[in-house]
Amino acid sequence: MIKQRIIAILILLIAIQSNAQNLAQPEQILEDMTMANNYFLQKWPDPGAAIVTDKVRPSNLWTRATYFEGLMQLYFINKDTSLYQYAYDWAQSHNWEPTYGNLNTRDGDHQCCGQTYIELYELDPQPFKIQAITTNIDNMINSPKIDDWSWIDAIQMSMPVFAKLGVVYNDTKYFDRMYEMFNFTKMQHGTNGLYNQEDGLWYRDKNFDPPYTTPNGLDCYWSRGNGWVYAALVRVLDILPETNPHRDEYMQIFKEMSAALIKIQREDGFWNTSMVDPNDFGGKESSGTAFFVFGLSWGINQNILDKETYLQATIDGWNGLTNEALHDNGFLGWMQSTGKQPSDGQPLSYTKEPNFEDYGLGAFLLAGAETYKLSSNLVSSNDIYTNENRTVTITKQRNGQQAINVTLDNKANIDIELIDLNGKVLSKISNTQKLNKGNYSFDLPNSNSLKGIFLIKTNINNYSIIKKIVL
Repeated sequence: MIKQRIIAILILLIAIQSNAQNLAQPEQILEDMTMANNYFLQKWPDPGAAIVTDKVRPSNLWTRATYFEGLMQLYFINKDTSLYQYAYDWAQSHNWEPTYGNLNTRDGDHQCCGQTYIELYELDPQPFKIQAITTNIDNMINSPKIDDWSWIDAIQMSMPVFAKLGVVYNDTKYFDRMYEMFNFTKMQHGTNGLYNQEDGLWYRDKNFDPPYTTPNGLDCYWSRGNGWVYAALVRVLDILPETNPHRDEYMQIFKEMSAALIKIQREDGFWNTSMVDPNDFGGKESSGTAFFVFGLSWGINQNILDKETYLQATIDGWNGLTNEALHDNGFLGWMQSTGKQPSDGQPLSYTKEPNFEDYGLGAFLLAGAETYKLSSNLVSSNDIYTNENRTVTITKQRNGQQAINVTLDNKANIDIELIDLNGKVLSKISNTQKLNKGNYSFDLPNSNSLKGIFLIKTNINNYSIIKKIVL
């Protein structure tokens, strides 16, 4: 009976330890991003080449435009000029125009490419780069129509374009119209708007808000659809002036979504395709997960989201993507094809190729860039222990008390717990400040009065080492 109890406690504590994973070091994150991107570049050496699937499409459509959002973030953290040139050649091949060259389009999908045009302009301000996208957005502003974003994907495609132009021209008209359109989607599309504040999640379009439910009677929240909105909020808040009157509202929605997301994250770090109904096209999905990791890591980096609450969910999400979706050749699995609902493109798998690979890679690169910054910040502040050379030994002192000897090769916090076989913490040692690299010995209080089998759990920042001892 005692042996069985020991095994159960060990299994429980090992599970706790395995869930408290560490974030990869910045170099590893960059390596994974580069590997995934190189896989794509080998398949698409010509950035201007048309995309041929069920029909021919220009390569500045929304799927490819989302990829370039991620590519630019990869460029910003490693400054590889070949990446910049690839993006420039892509924009140039399309004359820096919206998809299909239509300057009167109101379709957010056709405006998404403008995000990268504007970022390329900011690196080298030449007016021709943003002339067409400015004309297109100005045409929308000069019209009273504000109901164009009738599906939530459009928020990511178009909203950051308005925000970026507002910053470039220092003109609030772009911010004002952006809010009017966003608020219409939030409050008026569908029955009562597409945002459910109670759940902190969005219905994809009017076809999925109540009374629509999944066959199991639950609300239908599509992972990538919510990912689009979450990413858009990040891209807008990252550049929107602090003085903007609607900034607090965007921030509140971002926080509400963040709180909702960590409640429904899967144990493997992913999010279900159907976010709250795992029995109706649940299962892990990479593109939505990547967008959520992008937003969570950005929120922590900006000190908007509490690290203690959100860090582990972020780490689990990134580790899930790199350990269970990223292949050794850079291909990304568990990626849902284009669509509008959880059932589209099913079933997913580690090896199944989606009909378009570019938008999922874009989401992965966005997530990687923010996670790279997060890892860099954690390493520099020693908030997370990334080095594997940890040593914990247990010796008996002359007074009969147990001594816990710890070797640190980096600055860290240490907590030590003595736990009985029922999981009760009998005594605990906690240092009030970080300890520098070196060797340390701690006497475990009351250990000389105990008899039996116990567990010693030593927490070094976010890493746990568990040992069995006999007293």
